Order: sequence, then structure tokens, then C-alpha cells
Amino acid sequence: MNKNKIVELKAISKEFNGEQVLSEISLDIHDNEFVTLLGPSGCGKTTMLRIIAGFETPDSGDVYFDGVRINDVPPYKRELNTVFQKYALFPHLNVYENIAFGLRQKKCPEQEISDRVKEALKMVNLSGFEKRSTEKLSGGQQQRVAIARALVNRPKVLLLDEPLGALDLKLRKDMQNELKNIQHLTGITFIFVTHDQEEALSMSDTVVVMANGRIQQIGTPTDIYNEPVNAFVADFIGESNILDGVMLSDYKAKFAGHVFDCLDKGFDKNEPVDIVVRPEDIDIVPLEKGMLRGKITQLTFKGDYYEIICDIKGFKWMIQATDYVEPDSEVGVYIEPDAIHVMKKSEYSGMFGDYSTFSDEFEHISDTEEESEDE
Repeated sequence: MNKNKIVELKAISKEFNGEQVLSEISLDIHDNEFVTLLGPSGCGKTTMLRIIAGFETPDSGDVYFDGVRINDVPPYKRELNTVFQKYALFPHLNVYENIAFGLRQKKCPEQEISDRVKEALKMVNLSGFEKRSTEKLSGGQQQRVAIARALVNRPKVLLLDEPLGALDLKLRKDMQNELKNIQHLTGITFIFVTHDQEEALSMSDTVVVMANGRIQQIGTPTDIYNEPVNAFVADFIGESNILDGVMLSDYKAKFAGHVFDCLDKGFDKNEPVDIVVRPEDIDIVPLEKGMLRGKITQLTFKGDYYEIICDIKGFKWMIQATDYVEPDSEVGVYIEPDAIHVMKKSEYSGMFGDYSTFSDEFEHISDTEEESEDE
């Protein structure tokens, strides 16, 4: 069933002080969809949200809401509400009055205000908190009041700008579940901004991965994780080993000095490519059964698995395994065809995926310290 497009961005560009923040962004967002804009700081995701909200105007391109162009419509006339990381609650008003504020501005009848505030409080599990001072609430409770205040207006779209950023880890997890439930319950379209990959993967129907003011990939959490389109997405979403490779032919890739069977096709014969292998998809086997051989250089216990760094011909691979492996031991490495993902070369090729970078930096730092001591 095709859902209606509720928000459409068409070729949106924006610069601040001569610096391009968004470049030709086009995106369709549908009814009753939980969409997350995901990317590192400075990638343009918050600017995109502010353009949808009406707090910023694009330099070029158009914003449509329910099929109507709204570039010039002020924020308060758009059928959407925003929840910010700083909740901006009114300290002099209690919980009830904070939530009722927007309805009073619209001059709604008192009975309707009462009914809708109670309904919103129930949705965020704060029934009975009406008379409480917002200053006496925990961070998580303040967050819920901010969400209730937005929901009470029954917007068609709710914009959430890093709303869980100020909460501690356990509370964040609780609120992630809460938000997902609220979205299912209300059927309101949620557009959520975060730099936290795990948050994006666990909550969203659709993830929009951004870098340098451009959309890199749009897809379901599973697609984005299992089928990244380039080295940036593969590196940003979870851990990845990213290597230079060559597609010899359909279903045959060469990398790390070995020819592997894979499930990819449609590349030119002998086309240079980027290869992604996720750490959890690599098997450590006895030397004689390995496709590749390597030496274990680092082992870190992570609770339910070991994070292992394995040096294979000078490239440091990350492997995640449940069984203990002796540091400094020689091991075989086995990779199934469906664990190999082949990507086209991109501007991000060669920038990620070798886990020696981190330790090299430390070696470099200690070298510098020794040099200064020698002087």
C-alpha cells in the first residue's frame, strides 16, 4: 500500500557565511513514517529539520507539505511541532499548564483542553502529574512533558532534534522505546535527528544517512547496515573492515591477496571496488582451514563477545567472536560468500576500515613524547 507523501524536499540548498551546509537535497517523507536523519556533527541534518519547521529558509529548492509549497509559510502556521534537546518548558507553569499552553493560544474550550491534556499525559505515562512543577521533574519526565506539549496540538508531523541527547544511557533506551510506541499509537509522522547510529537503527522505519551536506543513502535500518552504498555509510553504521578489492567477474572478488566467492554482480570485469566485511561475520578457524592467515595483535573482552584485532598482511582486521583466542597466536580466517559486500569506489574510498589507525596514533604520540624527552 502506497502511503501519501506528507513532506517533500526538492533540490534544497543552503549556505551560511559562504559555507555550503546543504547541497541539492531531495527527500520524500510519508504518512505515519518514523524517519531518522543520521550523520556526524556538521553534516546538515539539523539545518534540514529547521527548514522543514520553517525556522530557516532554503537558498534554493522547495518544501512541500501535503502537496502544497510552504517555503514562505511561517513556523506557527505549519501543521507540525518541534521537540528540542533543550525542552524549553515554562518554569512558572505546572505540567498541566505547560501542555495546555498551545491550546489556550488557539482559544480552545476549557473542557476540550482538559480532555486533550489528559489524553497527552496518558500517552507519555505521566497521568497524575498535572499539578507538579516542571522544575521538580527528572530529565526524562521533562522530556515527556515536552513531547506531550507537542502531541496535544495533534500535529501531522513531529520534528525531534536530538531530543534524547541530554539523558543518561538507561533513560535514553527507555525513551527510545517510548517514542516508538507513541509514534505507533498516534500515527503521526516522526522526523528524528540524531548522530547516534544505534538509536537510528533501533527506532526508525527509514534512515537517511548524511555527510557533508548531502544524502549518502536512504533505506530501512536493515538495508543501511547490510547493504551500505559507500565506505562512509559502511564505517559510520557499526564497525566495518573496508578493503580495496577487484571484481574479477560476477560473484568473484579478489582482496587481501585471495579470490573469494561473493553474491555481488553487475560490476565491470576487473573493476576496482571497496569490500566491506562486518566483524561479526568473520570466522576464526584452524590455520589449515583458513582462506587467510593472520596474527592476533589485540583482544578486548566486551561482555558477550571478544573484540579481536588480527593483522593479515599488514592490514588490521576487526573480528568479533564469542570464543577466547590467545593473543599473538597465528589463526586462520574464513569468510562466507554472503558476508562479503561489494561497493563502488567513492570519494570516501581509502579513508576508513583499517583498525591500525587508532593504535598508530598512540604510537605516534609516544614517539613525540620520547623525542621531547631526548631534547
